Amino acid sequence: MAEQGYALFETSIGRCGIAWNERGVACLQLPERDAAATEARLVKRLARGAELDTQPPAAISEAMTALRELLEGTPHDLHAIQLDMHDLPEFARRVYRAARLILPGTTLTYGELAKRIGAPGAARAVGHALGQNPFAIIVPCHRVLAANGGIGGFSAHGSVRTKWRMLEIERAITTGEQLPLGL
Repeated sequence: MAEQGYALFETSIGRCGIAWNERGVACLQLPERDAAATEARLVKRLARGAELDTQPPAAISEAMTALRELLEGTPHDLHAIQLDMHDLPEFARRVYRAARLILPGTTLTYGELAKRIGAPGAARAVGHALGQNPFAIIVPCHRVLAANGGIGGFSAHGSVRTKWRMLEIERAITTGEQLPLGL
């Protein structure tokens, strides 16, 4: 990938956006209240010069297909998707690399993820890093839950309802389970 750009694509949870540069995926935007809001949020996060591209590079098209299928319930290994993490703090990169190892249909707690990166006791810092995750779904922050059995937070539009929906799609929770009260 020698250029930068972005594209919008339909999924079972709504229209997502993906941006890329020569290093790989620069960010993935989950659906906002409508397509225009999704595009606006994505563009706000991008470097100058990124333009809408209706013919993304092959690697990005493949990533979009895998993401679309994952959100339809077909398990996909997204490890081959190259991410541009060069500007991110080292702690966040460690969290994101470890979170990418959480398979569809499984979950970890923030504390378990902290232990996996060699930072036991850093559950809040892990949660903060995941709250800033520019690669949602590819870095599956939705698979990380609170230690008390709660769903934890989620910074995407729709908040924990979106997280819950994604976990249902991946069968990490059963459809018969109820959202915690107040959500």
